[in-house]
Amino acid sequence: MNWITTSQLQSSKPTVSDIPVLFSHPDFYIVAKPVGVTMHDAQHGIVTLLRNQLQESALYLCHRLDDGTSGCLLLARNQRAAAALSELFATQQIQKFYIALAQGKPKKKQGTVKGDMINRRRGQHILTKTCDNPAITQFFSHSIAPGLRGYIVRPLTGKTHQIRVALKSVGAPILGDTLYGKDSADRLYLHALRICFTYQGATYSVSCPVSAGQAFLSQAGQQWLRTLSEPEYLPWPNVKGKAGVN
Repeated sequence: MNWITTSQLQSSKPTVSDIPVLFSHPDFYIVAKPVGVTMHDAQHGIVTLLRNQLQESALYLCHRLDDGTSGCLLLARNQRAAAALSELFATQQIQKFYIALAQGKPKKKQGTVKGDMINRRRGQHILTKTCDNPAITQFFSHSIAPGLRGYIVRPLTGKTHQIRVALKSVGAPILGDTLYGKDSADRLYLHALRICFTYQGATYSVSCPVSAGQAFLSQAGQQWLRTLSEPEYLPWPNVKGKAGVN
């Protein structure tokens, strides 16, 4: 079966009713960011849409997702919570798990990708062999259909385009990622599946179901997704060694 299509992401901006709230807390929300919603646009960005939808006077982004990425997004409801949650991100006390699809066979089926990232032309980033301030990305992969492979990814740092660059570096650019690959698809096949953290003594683990993408929603894709209900308990590799794939 051919997973590639020539269709493009929807050009119309999602309405506020398109943003499900996965979890509500007096200090924060975890929402399901749709494909195509930006972090930055003053009129159509996620913060403005959610302020209108939830009737909140102020919301604060604690981390960011690329426009084409869907899934779990954490926003604080006040400045005190924003500072505390941002500190949890900065000190790597929040675990994030992503899923991705890619065609072809990677150089390694699982492992750690580690190296510094630098800006390149046209908004691209590249991975270097140095480790002064490295991006660290761990992953497992499984064949889910002929020519199609699924990835469960845990980024240990929060660099721009980190997962996209990491998978490209192992020979598996994400399906639909025309910035780092060559194949177009009906979406960028990167989804923030789960977020886990402890806040004020309570532990939270919130998952976001996939709601868009022909390959994600196919029978093979759904069968694979059902195996990933608790990714935090996978045998994630230790981070060691030099830059590159360990």
